[in-house]
Formats: sequence, structure tokens, C-alpha cells
Amino acid sequence: MKIPTTLKHKPVIVSENYENVDGRYAYNTDAKGLSLGLAQWNDRGKVDISAKVWRYTGEKWSRQSEELPLHRVLDLAILICRALLHFREAYRYENLYDKSSPVIDRVGLQGDAMTLAVCTDNERIDEDMKLFSEALSRDDELFGERLHTLSRILKEMGY
Repeated sequence: MKIPTTLKHKPVIVSENYENVDGRYAYNTDAKGLSLGLAQWNDRGKVDISAKVWRYTGEKWSRQSEELPLHRVLDLAILICRALLHFREAYRYENLYDKSSPVIDRVGLQGDAMTLAVCTDNERIDEDMKLFSEALSRDDELFGERLHTLSRILKEMGY
């Protein structure tokens, strides 16, 4: 299915068969495509690039399609990787985290640091940590394949 080019987000680089590789939802998803392009919030003379997940309801392109600035996509990748790393060793804690120190990491970015922590404000955090861990385990093969691919590409880029 072709991603629309007449909307505010202007696709430049696309994956129009994302529905075939959308994790556990492959071949049964409304996420039909991904694109990198010119952001819909651009002002005259100021151009930002964004990533977009294109959703299609079967009848029309959905308003639930998401558009993110590229730095946020990378920040999400950092968050995901750090969470995966945490859960590799989380079995050491009774509730899969250190209740006395819920901060997982502080990742230095732009002269400050992004704090990554267990959300202790969640009243069901202990139960939710177990559910999260089980979901990570269930999808380990999906994540592993993508992380190996990302690692290979980052090495090719010199990182």
C-alpha cells in the first residue's frame, strides 16, 4: 500500500511494507508503513525531519498515525536498550528492581542527563514489572534480531 504524499508530513524515505514485519503483529496490523520525511509542523524557512508510523483502518489513513522528531526516536531506542539491559539482571531483586534505588541509569545527553527509572508512582508497579518482564521474554527473539541489525548498521557507520 502506498503511503500518501499529499498530507502535511512529506515522506522522503519509506518502508511501504512495514505491515509484513511489525513484530508479533506482522501481516495483521494497521501499521502499514514507516517514513522519514519533512515534519508536518514545519514553519516556512525552518525544516525538521520526522519519523512517522502510517496506520490504515482498511478504509482510510488513520489519525492515530504517529509522527516523531528523529531525536525522540533515538531517545526511545536508548530507553528500550537500557530497559532490556536492566531486565537481564532484574531477577536479582524480589520485585525486579531495587525499591531503595529505582533509578536505572542517567544517560548523558546535551550537557545534562536523561534519567531512566522504574515508575514507583504506579500503584501496581510490582505486578506490572513482572508483566513487563514476561512480555520482554516472550518477544526476546524479535528484539534480538532487530538489535543485531541495529548493531551491525551502527558499526558500519563507525559507532
